[in-house]
Amino acid sequence: MTEVGRVVSLWRYPVKSLAGEALREADVHWHGVAGDRRWAFVQDRLVRSDFPWLTIRERSDMLQFRPSLVDPARPDESPVTVRTPAGEELDVADPRLAEALGGGVRLLKQNRGVFDAAPLSLIGMGTVARIGELVGAELDPRRFRPNLLVDAGEPFAEDAWVGRTLRIGEMRMRVDRRDPRCVVVNVDPGSARRDPAVLRAIARERDACLGVYGTTVEPGRVAVGDAIVLTS
Repeated sequence: MTEVGRVVSLWRYPVKSLAGEALREADVHWHGVAGDRRWAFVQDRLVRSDFPWLTIRERSDMLQFRPSLVDPARPDESPVTVRTPAGEELDVADPRLAEALGGGVRLLKQNRGVFDAAPLSLIGMGTVARIGELVGAELDPRRFRPNLLVDAGEPFAEDAWVGRTLRIGEMRMRVDRRDPRCVVVNVDPGSARRDPAVLRAIARERDACLGVYGTTVEPGRVAVGDAIVLTS
Protein backbone atom coordinates (compact mmCIF):
# COMPACT_ATOMS: atom_id res chain seq x y z
CA MET A 1 0.00 0.00 0.00
CA THR A 2 1.29 3.41 -1.01
CA GLU A 3 0.18 6.83 0.23
CA VAL A 4 -0.35 9.04 -2.80
CA GLY A 5 -2.00 12.15 -1.39
CA ARG A 6 -4.28 13.84 1.15
CA VAL A 7 -7.85 15.12 1.11
CA VAL A 8 -7.89 18.92 0.96
CA SER A 9 -11.65 19.48 0.83
CA LEU A 10 -14.93 17.59 0.58
CA TRP A 11 -18.04 18.71 -1.26
CA ARG A 12 -21.67 17.72 -1.38
CA TYR A 13 -24.18 19.06 -3.93
CA PRO A 14 -27.67 18.60 -2.44
CA VAL A 15 -29.31 19.81 -5.67
CA LYS A 16 -27.78 18.97 -9.03
CA SER A 17 -26.05 22.02 -10.61
CA LEU A 18 -26.69 24.34 -7.66
CA ALA A 19 -23.83 25.46 -5.41
CA GLY A 20 -22.02 22.88 -3.28
CA GLU A 21 -21.63 22.54 0.48
CA ALA A 22 -18.12 22.30 1.91
CA LEU A 23 -17.83 19.56 4.54
CA ARG A 24 -15.25 18.70 7.17
CA GLU A 25 -16.25 15.03 7.02
CA ALA A 26 -18.84 12.93 5.24
CA ASP A 27 -20.23 9.42 5.12
CA VAL A 28 -19.81 7.77 1.73
CA HIS A 29 -22.41 5.13 0.87
CA TRP A 30 -22.75 2.81 -2.13
CA HIS A 31 -24.51 5.69 -3.91
CA GLY A 32 -21.86 8.30 -3.13
CA VAL A 33 -21.53 11.03 -0.52
CA ALA A 34 -24.56 11.03 1.77
CA GLY A 35 -27.03 13.65 0.57
CA ASP A 36 -25.24 14.29 -2.72
CA ARG A 37 -27.38 15.21 -5.74
CA ARG A 38 -30.57 13.69 -4.33
CA TRP A 39 -32.57 16.51 -5.94
CA ALA A 40 -32.57 17.81 -9.51
CA PHE A 41 -34.68 20.01 -11.74
CA VAL A 42 -36.08 18.43 -14.90
CA GLN A 43 -36.87 20.44 -18.02
CA ASP A 44 -40.31 19.30 -19.11
CA ARG A 45 -39.57 19.95 -22.78
CA LEU A 46 -36.66 17.46 -22.55
CA VAL A 47 -38.29 14.88 -20.30
CA ARG A 48 -38.07 12.16 -22.96
CA SER A 49 -34.42 12.83 -23.71
CA ASP A 50 -31.36 11.11 -22.25
CA PHE A 51 -30.43 14.30 -20.37
CA PRO A 52 -33.55 16.15 -19.17
CA TRP A 53 -31.85 18.07 -16.35
CA LEU A 54 -31.64 21.81 -15.97
CA THR A 55 -27.93 22.46 -15.42
CA ILE A 56 -25.21 25.09 -15.44
CA ARG A 57 -24.93 24.50 -19.18
CA GLU A 58 -28.23 26.33 -19.62
CA ARG A 59 -28.06 28.72 -16.66
CA SER A 60 -24.69 29.69 -15.26
CA ASP A 61 -26.41 31.57 -12.44
CA MET A 62 -27.54 28.27 -10.90
CA LEU A 63 -24.24 28.47 -8.99
CA GLN A 64 -25.65 31.49 -7.16
CA PHE A 65 -28.40 29.35 -5.58
CA ARG A 66 -27.06 27.85 -2.34
CA PRO A 67 -28.75 24.73 -0.94
CA SER A 68 -28.28 23.41 2.57
CA LEU A 69 -29.61 20.48 4.59
CA VAL A 70 -32.06 21.26 7.37
CA ASP A 71 -30.90 18.17 9.29
CA PRO A 72 -27.25 17.40 8.44
CA ALA A 73 -27.36 14.37 10.75
CA ARG A 74 -29.73 12.69 8.27
CA PRO A 75 -28.31 13.80 4.91
CA ASP A 76 -30.22 11.35 2.73
CA GLU A 77 -33.59 12.12 4.36
CA SER A 78 -33.18 15.76 5.36
CA PRO A 79 -35.34 18.51 3.88
CA VAL A 80 -33.35 20.97 1.78
CA THR A 81 -33.61 24.74 1.70
CA VAL A 82 -32.12 26.98 -0.99
CA ARG A 83 -30.96 30.58 -0.60
CA THR A 84 -31.63 32.43 -3.84
CA PRO A 85 -29.43 35.23 -5.23
CA ALA A 86 -32.10 37.63 -3.99
CA GLY A 87 -31.62 36.37 -0.43
CA GLU A 88 -34.85 34.39 -0.08
CA GLU A 89 -34.68 31.12 1.84
CA LEU A 90 -36.99 28.66 0.08
CA ASP A 91 -37.79 25.00 0.51
CA VAL A 92 -36.41 23.10 -2.47
CA ALA A 93 -39.97 22.08 -3.41
CA ASP A 94 -41.37 25.62 -3.21
CA PRO A 95 -42.81 26.54 -6.65
CA ARG A 96 -41.18 29.96 -6.30
CA LEU A 97 -37.77 28.31 -6.59
CA ALA A 98 -38.66 26.68 -9.90
CA GLU A 99 -39.92 30.04 -11.12
CA ALA A 100 -36.71 31.73 -10.03
CA LEU A 101 -34.83 29.18 -12.15
CA GLY A 102 -36.76 30.28 -15.22
CA GLY A 103 -39.94 28.23 -15.05
CA GLY A 104 -40.74 25.23 -17.23
CA VAL A 105 -38.99 22.92 -14.79
CA ARG A 106 -40.09 20.53 -12.08
CA LEU A 107 -38.33 18.91 -9.17
CA LEU A 108 -37.24 15.28 -8.99
CA LYS A 109 -36.08 13.41 -5.86
CA GLN A 110 -33.78 10.44 -6.46
CA ASN A 111 -32.61 8.58 -3.35
CA ARG A 112 -29.61 7.13 -5.20
CA GLY A 113 -28.56 10.48 -6.59
CA VAL A 114 -28.70 12.10 -10.02
CA PHE A 115 -25.22 11.56 -11.46
CA ASP A 116 -23.98 12.05 -15.00
CA ALA A 117 -21.64 9.06 -14.94
CA ALA A 118 -20.54 7.91 -11.46
CA PRO A 119 -21.30 8.83 -7.83
CA LEU A 120 -17.82 10.02 -6.84
CA SER A 121 -15.59 12.62 -8.48
CA LEU A 122 -12.03 13.50 -7.54
CA ILE A 123 -9.50 16.01 -8.80
CA GLY A 124 -6.01 17.07 -7.72
CA MET A 125 -4.97 20.59 -6.73
CA GLY A 126 -1.98 20.28 -9.03
CA THR A 127 -4.30 19.47 -11.92
CA VAL A 128 -6.42 22.56 -11.30
CA ALA A 129 -3.32 24.73 -10.96
CA ARG A 130 -1.87 23.46 -14.22
CA ILE A 131 -5.01 24.27 -16.20
CA GLY A 132 -4.97 27.70 -14.56
CA GLU A 133 -1.43 28.22 -15.83
CA LEU A 134 -2.53 27.32 -19.33
CA VAL A 135 -5.33 29.89 -19.35
CA GLY A 136 -3.40 32.52 -17.37
CA ALA A 137 -5.74 32.64 -14.37
CA GLU A 138 -6.06 31.20 -10.89
CA LEU A 139 -8.99 28.82 -11.15
CA ASP A 140 -11.38 28.07 -8.31
CA PRO A 141 -11.48 24.25 -7.92
CA ARG A 142 -15.24 24.45 -7.37
CA ARG A 143 -15.77 25.00 -11.09
CA PHE A 144 -14.84 21.32 -11.55
CA ARG A 145 -17.48 20.24 -8.98
CA PRO A 146 -15.46 17.53 -7.21
CA ASN A 147 -16.59 15.53 -4.23
CA LEU A 148 -12.94 15.20 -3.24
CA LEU A 149 -10.26 17.81 -3.88
CA VAL A 150 -6.89 16.23 -3.12
CA ASP A 151 -3.25 17.14 -2.86
CA ALA A 152 -1.56 14.50 -5.01
CA GLY A 153 1.59 16.41 -5.92
CA GLU A 154 2.16 16.52 -9.66
CA PRO A 155 -0.55 17.69 -12.07
CA PHE A 156 -2.74 14.91 -13.43
CA ALA A 157 -1.39 12.38 -10.90
CA GLU A 158 -4.93 11.03 -10.44
CA ASP A 159 -5.00 9.76 -14.03
CA ALA A 160 -2.58 7.00 -12.99
CA TRP A 161 -5.13 5.72 -10.47
CA VAL A 162 -7.66 4.64 -13.10
CA GLY A 163 -8.32 0.93 -12.60
CA ARG A 164 -6.91 1.07 -9.05
CA THR A 165 -8.55 1.11 -5.61
CA LEU A 166 -7.97 3.84 -3.05
CA ARG A 167 -8.52 3.82 0.69
CA ILE A 168 -9.53 7.27 1.89
CA GLY A 169 -10.32 7.38 5.58
CA GLU A 170 -12.71 4.49 6.27
CA MET A 171 -13.93 4.35 2.67
CA ARG A 172 -12.55 2.47 -0.33
CA MET A 173 -13.10 3.84 -3.80
CA ARG A 174 -12.41 2.29 -7.19
CA VAL A 175 -11.22 4.80 -9.77
CA ASP A 176 -13.14 3.85 -12.89
CA ARG A 177 -12.36 6.43 -15.57
CA ARG A 178 -11.12 9.90 -16.40
CA ASP A 179 -13.75 12.60 -16.17
CA PRO A 180 -14.87 13.93 -19.59
CA ARG A 181 -15.56 17.64 -19.30
CA CYS A 182 -18.20 19.94 -20.79
CA VAL A 183 -18.93 23.68 -20.85
CA VAL A 184 -19.77 23.67 -17.12
CA VAL A 185 -16.04 24.08 -16.33
CA ASN A 186 -16.08 27.43 -18.14
CA VAL A 187 -18.28 28.95 -15.42
CA ASP A 188 -16.61 30.70 -12.49
CA PRO A 189 -18.50 29.71 -9.31
CA GLY A 190 -18.05 33.14 -7.74
CA SER A 191 -19.12 35.43 -10.57
CA ALA A 192 -21.00 32.95 -12.82
CA ARG A 193 -19.04 34.40 -15.76
CA ARG A 194 -18.05 32.06 -18.58
CA ASP A 195 -14.52 31.71 -19.95
CA PRO A 196 -14.39 29.31 -22.93
CA ALA A 197 -10.59 29.19 -22.70
CA VAL A 198 -10.86 26.72 -19.81
CA LEU A 199 -12.57 23.94 -21.74
CA ARG A 200 -10.45 24.67 -24.80
CA ALA A 201 -7.28 24.14 -22.75
CA ILE A 202 -8.60 20.86 -21.31
CA ALA A 203 -9.58 19.66 -24.78
CA ARG A 204 -6.20 20.61 -26.25
CA GLU A 205 -3.98 19.29 -23.46
CA ARG A 206 -5.98 16.46 -21.86
CA ASP A 207 -8.34 15.08 -24.52
CA ALA A 208 -11.20 17.00 -22.83
CA CYS A 209 -10.80 14.98 -19.60
CA LEU A 210 -9.83 16.31 -16.19
CA GLY A 211 -9.98 14.53 -12.84
CA VAL A 212 -11.49 11.08 -12.36
CA TYR A 213 -14.78 9.32 -11.62
CA GLY A 214 -15.14 6.46 -9.17
CA THR A 215 -17.50 4.16 -7.31
CA THR A 216 -17.65 2.94 -3.74
CA VAL A 217 -16.05 -0.42 -2.96
CA GLU A 218 -16.45 -0.15 0.81
CA PRO A 219 -18.65 2.51 2.47
CA GLY A 220 -17.21 4.59 5.28
CA ARG A 221 -16.45 8.04 6.63
CA VAL A 222 -14.01 10.43 4.95
CA ALA A 223 -12.59 13.62 6.46
CA VAL A 224 -10.45 16.54 5.34
CA GLY A 225 -6.80 15.62 5.96
CA ASP A 226 -7.29 11.88 5.43
CA ALA A 227 -4.50 10.06 3.62
CA ILE A 228 -5.18 8.60 0.17
CA VAL A 229 -3.67 5.14 -0.10
CA LEU A 230 -3.40 2.92 -3.17
CA THR A 231 -4.46 -0.54 -2.04
CA SER A 232 -4.64 -2.46 -5.32
